[in-house]
Amino acid sequence: MQDIKFEVIKKIGDTNFKIKNISNIYKLDSNSPPSVFVGSMLKYPNVNVGILSPLERDENAWLYDDAKFWAENNFNVNDVIKIRESLLNSRFTAGVKDFNLNKKFVQIAQEIALASKPVDVEIELKRGLSFGNKRDRILTPHGLSAGLKKAKIVSNVKIHRKVEKVMSGEYKANEGIDYLYKNNFNEYTLSKILSVGVLGMRNSKKLVPTRWSITATDDIIAKTLIENVKNYKQIENYELFFGDFMGNEYLILLFPDIFSFELFELYLPGSSWNPSQEIKASTDFESYFGRKKYASNTAGGYYATRLPILEYLNGIKRQASILAIRIETPSYWAALGVWVVRESVRKSMKKKIHFSTREELIKAAKQIGQVKFNFNPEMILKKSKILNEVLTQRKLFEWV
Repeated sequence: MQDIKFEVIKKIGDTNFKIKNISNIYKLDSNSPPSVFVGSMLKYPNVNVGILSPLERDENAWLYDDAKFWAENNFNVNDVIKIRESLLNSRFTAGVKDFNLNKKFVQIAQEIALASKPVDVEIELKRGLSFGNKRDRILTPHGLSAGLKKAKIVSNVKIHRKVEKVMSGEYKANEGIDYLYKNNFNEYTLSKILSVGVLGMRNSKKLVPTRWSITATDDIIAKTLIENVKNYKQIENYELFFGDFMGNEYLILLFPDIFSFELFELYLPGSSWNPSQEIKASTDFESYFGRKKYASNTAGGYYATRLPILEYLNGIKRQASILAIRIETPSYWAALGVWVVRESVRKSMKKKIHFSTREELIKAAKQIGQVKFNFNPEMILKKSKILNEVLTQRKLFEWV
């Protein structure tokens, strides 16, 4: 697998060397991973829809947009940037519900997004490429963009029959996502399908900006898992998980109680979102009864953190109160998107310690935070709603 990474990164370097003046490229014979990007910078309900592809056809094109593979093979920040900066976004304007605006391009983008393997494409651009990676908490960056003049799919597109089923117009969008998730489609594929406007009832289908579709998918899946989790017995012990990936370090504490979830994010000086010399922090919380508003403080990170923990609880058929602490260090110097959060938590959920009391759990969290991450979480623990409100409230049965 490391050989594949080396081959792709080497090919990127060779391509960039061979095409000295990239800004003069107007025609491409390439293939999409498959991947489509729906931008939200235009005045809604208009959006930019882009077909993502490397500059040349690549037999390993899938690697340009496979976050799970990057995480499983411990790619570093530079690896991902190198791969993504050579990915071209060939874009056009469309209305979120008016599929007749650039109808042919919309159909091509939809076919690509729904494909189960890379799609060969021929692309002609309106003008030369532009460069630039904007930092974003949710989106994975791509380095190149240009207006789309012509596009043609030149290979057979295979779409899974279960995907075709939920496109029928007889499923609501959330029902379609739940159905596919239960049939082993991961959240990366689901958010891509949601973004291109094929899900929903016949008269309600619409394009969804990628940044919204990512968080919406995390939330839709999580809500179903939460309903399951609430029907399970509480965990028997106090559990501590810890781990790190790309400079994102996690302490995750599970308490035997009814479901609630709290996230603290700390951004150390020099990390991707903190150029200052002081530690910055944000937090969001939901009780057993859930949230009514978007978690605006921690944004997409809230939903990306919550999902893998709920998958764990659903897997063991137990419920718990959850306190998650993220420490973003200077090693995470470039924002790569919310997938890093999700995969960092998944890695952390593989390292577990059991405790018989709450005091032992908190003591261990402090020790691991200090020794492994050089961070004392005591101030966070003091501010935690779960520790100071939910877990200290007397239970109903105590009054009976």
